[in-house]
Amino acid sequence: MDIQISGATLVVSGNIKTIHDYQLLKEKLDEVARDHKRIVLEIKDSISITSSVIGYLTKLVQKDGIEVVIKVGDANLYELFEEINLLSLFHVTKVL
Repeated sequence: MDIQISGATLVVSGNIKTIHDYQLLKEKLDEVARDHKRIVLEIKDSISITSSVIGYLTKLVQKDGIEVVIKVGDANLYELFEEINLLSLFHVTKVL
């Protein structure tokens, strides 16, 4: 997994599947959240996301008051967010 940051946008390439991926993504999200109240997370090609990442993103929105916008490049990941009823919480959209 690779993360590129530009302003309040984080672009994730590769799969998000390990604890190390979660820790790295959390660290980068924390960096961006220090200066921005709205974060765009573009997940280019991961077909899934760990529950720990979902939990952390939920905390950012509900506890810390950060608006999180997620753009996904994979239809399976979009369907996952839809199945767990998180499309509106994270403003999830498909980017092809």
